[in-house]
Amino acid sequence: MLHTGQSAALGIIVLSSRISIELVQKAGMIGATVIVGVSAPTALAVRTAESIGLTLVGIARDDGFEVFTHPERITR
Repeated sequence: MLHTGQSAALGIIVLSSRISIELVQKAGMIGATVIVGVSAPTALAVRTAESIGLTLVGIARDDGFEVFTHPERITR
């Protein structure tokens, strides 16, 4: 997105690792609004995502996912 000049708010950050506070902070710094991970986030990552307005989705699998913060951005 950086190379094309698009805002991070237009995309979704997908992680294959545990969602940590550091990753949430970095996502927030670039203006991302949604972060998805295959593992559960740490408790501190959830609190931080909530406070900065970031939608945090974890435990993403073929059969579903869990929305931890700001679910209003997720529609089915």
